[in-house]
Amino acid sequence: MAELNSTPEKSGTKTRSKKAALKVDLTAMVDLAFLLITFFMLTTTLSKPKAMNLAMPVGSSNAVPQSRTMTICLGKNNQAVWYLGELKKPVIGATITNYSKSGLRRVMAQMRKKVLQTTGKSMIVVIKPAETSVYENLVNTLDEMNINGIDQYAIANIDKADIEMLKTMRAF
Repeated sequence: MAELNSTPEKSGTKTRSKKAALKVDLTAMVDLAFLLITFFMLTTTLSKPKAMNLAMPVGSSNAVPQSRTMTICLGKNNQAVWYLGELKKPVIGATITNYSKSGLRRVMAQMRKKVLQTTGKSMIVVIKPAETSVYENLVNTLDEMNINGIDQYAIANIDKADIEMLKTMRAF
């Protein structure tokens, strides 16, 4: 039992009658405090983690037509280089851009419309992060996929030809 004891002060030489020590029982207040703590612990909802679903390809035997494929190579200093088709014979050559609304988002929207008009099918995007790119750039690119409604994309390892292209554009 928790209690608060206070002893009377002694003053002077006068003899007074002894008063009973003041006792305050704090048990009920402690019980109430623990009940409130327990109540708020059980009724509080913790913040739920926000994650984006990412389906990685396991392996595919189907060849993808290059006229539908857009490749985005992530470079340094928040720069991305993209091209449509193959690097050796692109439909649209390598172009450097950034991650702003007028950068990668606009390019993806334009290429998505162009691929849909020419092939009648949806665009496929291959994302190739370089060693000099930062994780934030990959997340921004995946966000742009979600914003533009591109359902078919893959994250692939960057090859030597793409690295050389990034070096010539000074984005590696």
